[in-house]
Amino acid sequence: MTRLVLVRHGEAAAGFAADADPGLSDTGREQADTMAAAVTAEFGPQPILVSPLRRCRETAAPLEGRWNSDAMVDAAVGEVESPTADLAARGAWLRGFMQSSWDDCEPELVAWRQSVVDRLVRIEEDTVVVSHFIAINAAVGEAMGERRVVCFRPDNCSRTVLEVRDSSLHVVELGGEAATVVR
Repeated sequence: MTRLVLVRHGEAAAGFAADADPGLSDTGREQADTMAAAVTAEFGPQPILVSPLRRCRETAAPLEGRWNSDAMVDAAVGEVESPTADLAARGAWLRGFMQSSWDDCEPELVAWRQSVVDRLVRIEEDTVVVSHFIAINAAVGEAMGERRVVCFRPDNCSRTVLEVRDSSLHVVELGGEAATVVR
């Protein structure tokens, strides 16, 4: 059995419709520091897997510093890709996408969801995974048999604990929730 602590990145300095790869805001950096202290106290040092996007790498940095280790960057736990690079259109697309079901999504999006799940179930040791709202929802949805794209609303720097058993994901504890507004 492998325990995964899925951490949603801290508050970004800009929204999905304003910047393709923002870093953390000042609040996000404070959230990351607080998260690192809590994760260290509860789980202790362990490997860190992180999305390649800045907000996730910056969220993982306090853990790396506390644990004197480097996170492994892996696009398989990255952000869902929008069908357009136009920032305003990305925001509109994401708002609609979040209201949908995986059963109604294009095959590329369903394949992306499966790639997130497949990457997580291949992890063989307890690991902290710093990722994104939709990627965490993909994992939790798989664990719960939920087909809605958004089945819960993980807050910034919340910690959701899953276990990998028999090559499948199981929810141990959902992280703290908050309203998420696509900016």
